[in-house]
Formats: sequence, C-alpha cells, structure tokens
Amino acid sequence: MDKIIFESIIKTNPVGRWYIEIRDTSDEESQMCLDIDEYAVKVENMGAKHGGNIEIHWSQEENVTPDQINEVRIAMMDYEAQLEREKEEFANASHDADGSPKF
Repeated sequence: MDKIIFESIIKTNPVGRWYIEIRDTSDEESQMCLDIDEYAVKVENMGAKHGGNIEIHWSQEENVTPDQINEVRIAMMDYEAQLEREKEEFANASHDADGSPKF
C-alpha cells in the first residue's frame, strides 16, 4: 500500500508568529498547530486512520523568514531529543510502566 502524503506547511501569522498547517492529501483534512508538541499529537492522530502509513512533505509559505524556519527546526530537534531521553529512561528503569519490577 502506498503511503499517504501529509503536507506540513510552515506559515506565519500577521504578527510574525509561525505555525504549521498539516494537510492530509487523501481527504484534504487540515489542522493548524501552534507548536511542535501539538504538531506531533495531531500528526499521530491524523495518521492513525491510515495505520501510521504516512509520509510527510515539508514546505513553507514565501513570507516565512529564515529565522522562523530555524525556530521550527530547533523545536523539532528538541522534541526528538526529549523523546530519546524518555526512551532511555524507560529502558533503564527498574520497573515497568505499570509499576511491576523488571527482571
């Protein structure tokens, strides 16, 4: 099965704040995200109806500044680093998520 394309478009509002619009190209559903945490949740929720079989294509509107693009990149890297830290903490934990001891 081919992957469903999600378009992630970095945009800017009239006061200069960036946001990301996610568009599911299979049904034209779109969502607006004001930060990376919200973006991650919405991509996961929107992708669930496709079994997570999605591919994300990034672009930006013409009026988005290089500084805004950099802010989005940094926020994405911070988010990914936090996920890695959480995975490591879970792997090194002495108990499972339900509180039972790991053996």
